[in-house]
Amino acid sequence: MSSANAHPPAVERPAGAWRSPLVLGATGVIGVLAAAVVTGATAPLVLSDPGPLVRWGLPLATVTAHMSSAVTLGLLVLAAFLMPETTRTNRRVEATRLAAVSAFVWAAASGVSLLFTFADLAGLPLTDPALLPQLGAYVFSLDTTRILAISSALAMVVAVWGALARSRATMAWLAAFSLVAIVIGALTSHSGGSATHEDVVNSMGLHLLGVSVWVGGLVGLLVMRPRLGRDLGVTVGRYSTLALWAYAGVALSGLQQALIRIGSWEAVTTRYGLVVVAKAVALVALGVLGWQQRRVVTSRLTRDPGDGRAFARLGLVEVVLMGLATGLAAVLSRTAPPVPDSLPDPSVVLSLTGYPDPGPQVAGWWYAEWRVNWLFLLIAVLAVALYVAGVVRLRRRGDDWAWWRTTLWVLGWLVWVYFTSGPPEIWGRVLFSVHMIMHMGVAMILPLLLVPATPITLALRALPSRKDRTWGPRELLLQVVHSRAMRLLANPVVAALLFFVSLAIFYWSPTFELALTTHTGHLLMMAHFVLTGYLFVWVLIGTDPGPPKWSPLMLLVILFATIAFHAFFGVALTDSQSLLGGDFFTRINLPWGPDPLADQHTAGMIAWGIGEAPTLILAVIIAAQWVRTDRVETRRKDRQADRDGDADLTAYNDYLASLRGQGEQR
Repeated sequence: MSSANAHPPAVERPAGAWRSPLVLGATGVIGVLAAAVVTGATAPLVLSDPGPLVRWGLPLATVTAHMSSAVTLGLLVLAAFLMPETTRTNRRVEATRLAAVSAFVWAAASGVSLLFTFADLAGLPLTDPALLPQLGAYVFSLDTTRILAISSALAMVVAVWGALARSRATMAWLAAFSLVAIVIGALTSHSGGSATHEDVVNSMGLHLLGVSVWVGGLVGLLVMRPRLGRDLGVTVGRYSTLALWAYAGVALSGLQQALIRIGSWEAVTTRYGLVVVAKAVALVALGVLGWQQRRVVTSRLTRDPGDGRAFARLGLVEVVLMGLATGLAAVLSRTAPPVPDSLPDPSVVLSLTGYPDPGPQVAGWWYAEWRVNWLFLLIAVLAVALYVAGVVRLRRRGDDWAWWRTTLWVLGWLVWVYFTSGPPEIWGRVLFSVHMIMHMGVAMILPLLLVPATPITLALRALPSRKDRTWGPRELLLQVVHSRAMRLLANPVVAALLFFVSLAIFYWSPTFELALTTHTGHLLMMAHFVLTGYLFVWVLIGTDPGPPKWSPLMLLVILFATIAFHAFFGVALTDSQSLLGGDFFTRINLPWGPDPLADQHTAGMIAWGIGEAPTLILAVIIAAQWVRTDRVETRRKDRQADRDGDADLTAYNDYLASLRGQGEQR
């Protein structure tokens, strides 16, 4: 092998690589200045004014952090999933190095934003000698500063890791890591103390996700355009599909935030409402330009993949509008909306859970009351829509798909909506017994419906494969199900430990109280319940591709062991004499509710009772699969015997005869 082939090509920075990010930044500053003048967001406070440098610098640092985080994510998504690669190119490394530079800017801007935010909250100018000591003492005590500190630290990790990354898998992990760091910023949104707090945080998380992928992807494309050559057309086409999903998420979440924060048509004419209207106009204009890109520019690139001039012109116009919209958003984050951030004199239940006291359960409570969780409902709608789209694609090309699998998938997500938006969610926030019903529903009943629907098999059959060494959805799914991490997690012993041992750890540790009192804790709890439950059921009865399956006998042994452990958990909860969840259930002190310890004992009985039925169903399914496997193996051996004249049996009889002959000779 020659030395030229032994080393990858050198990484070269394309000419004008930072032209698009600079345009984005400049228009973002213009948006900040215009919105600040309209809203008065940088006007001095009557008391404890931190000074003009903080008042004007905070929105500028915020918009810089938002833009650099988006550029970082966009470049990493391009490197990991969108740009074709050949043996003569090393674009993904180049894009990742540029992402690392952007991440350094992101970390620095987040750090400056942290300093300015604390100075603003404390009313201290930057020259005050007490500022830094107080910042060090209280940075992790305040929600806003703690989140900014975490965001800055995560951005620095992405910067250092990105400077060293070379493999596509590492770049995919970096993109996911950046995405998490960006979504964390939703926790600093308005309405943190109101009854709409969770809806605001959820919609802001979706908004940040969509904006970052959309804006960052476009800027990344403009940065890497000189290096893409004739691969520009296919890369733009892939980005356009991703941008369409991102645009839908931005539009949906933006509409929800406007409805929550503005509240009425009269409030549209307020300063806050006018800036929201300006953002909406920019969003519509960007949608029109995006449609133009898909209709005209993509078709031109299809005819001549190397013709990037039209795309560059249209892309720069989009970047200008995106920068203005981002600047407006940065100022809105500092401006009080027409709807107050918090309710006057909130109850203890509202302050701890984010929702008002649901009141006592009346006749028909288990189906009559609903409180829609828009995030969980959106997840269910997308899951069903994508599954049905996959089935339709198979049917159109003449392939079959069992109707009962589709039925199970739809029923499973209906169960999910019931347990996350229905009575189990409403009263599960304040009653341990109802919380346990919700837990058993999403962790044990839901997977029994979803796993037999074999969504991985459907996705692998319906999704197109790529031939240019990039990771599309199908390739990414294959990487996950055949990874070393999945081989470890899909070990039945590990899956059982994650499912049942983590159950005890969750309830007998402070995480239970965090899940009851914080939105982030609640989301992580739901993700843990669903993922560990699905993994456990999948390793027992799943037929989707993945690590090798264990024998049915061993699976039954593991299942019966977990049944015993689950029964022990229920008994321990029923006989417990101390309240779990810290002092949560005593602090809410429901005037209509049962005694908290008695309700905890009821939760133990529910865990025992509801948990046993699904495990018995699993045992029956494993036994049925065992019988089916034996039948298939028997038929296979019968066919082989017909082909070779039962050679195995003849050889075995000859072996016995030889042993008999040796015995007679002795």
